Amino acid sequence: MCLLAFAVGCHPDYPLIVVGNRDEYHHRPTEPMHWWQDPRLLAGRDLTAGGTWLGVTPSGRFATVTNYRDPELQRSDAISRGQLVVDALTAEDLGAFSTELEACGSRYNGFNLLWGGVECLYYYSNQEGGVRTVPAGIHGLSNGLLNTPWPKLIRVRDRLDTMVRGGEQPDSEALLDLLADRRLAADGSLPDTGIPKDWERLLSSPFIVSEAYGTRASTVVMVSADGAVAVRERSFGPSGDCLDDRAFRWQAPAP
Repeated sequence: MCLLAFAVGCHPDYPLIVVGNRDEYHHRPTEPMHWWQDPRLLAGRDLTAGGTWLGVTPSGRFATVTNYRDPELQRSDAISRGQLVVDALTAEDLGAFSTELEACGSRYNGFNLLWGGVECLYYYSNQEGGVRTVPAGIHGLSNGLLNTPWPKLIRVRDRLDTMVRGGEQPDSEALLDLLADRRLAADGSLPDTGIPKDWERLLSSPFIVSEAYGTRASTVVMVSADGAVAVRERSFGPSGDCLDDRAFRWQAPAP
């Protein structure tokens, strides 16, 4: 993923709400969200490296990864970050997984990993070090560290905050609308992440449209207080037109 906003323990009916856009080169082959058989999880699949950018298990455990943007730190020999999501979803012991993650995080290019469920959500960046729990509240994550105030992150996070705290009953259509914003940020507010200014400008909108690189998918995950899980994903082409719209709903088994 490249942009996430999520509400932890803020809505009485939905203790976990996540919205996110995956931005990627359009030529990179991808399978849309579907149920994997082994391991058993709901996710899209990156057909180049085999991992995924976001997934959910039948029990309602959630995980997603974003890249950390710093061209000077990129290594060609690094392990694919998409496997981190699969590992977070399938780990039997989250404590042991956290310890392993901290020990091996330097083997990957820069990343942020978010994983867990309604009981506890965890965050780790190999640019910061140390697994930590995410406190209750409205949070945002893009290609910096957690809650780094990039314009597009603030825009989507604040709109999610208004929806959740305003007493609205969230639904997937309204949440997807949060992610469809194509407005560029003003040049004076652009971050400086080491890429050319025209790329900073292109990447400054929550939803990115260009022929080569852009928003490939928008995803909503909602876990209710009674264990119901709802996931919806829209896929997009280079022009920003919707190619596919998939919805999944199930009741997570009692712990």
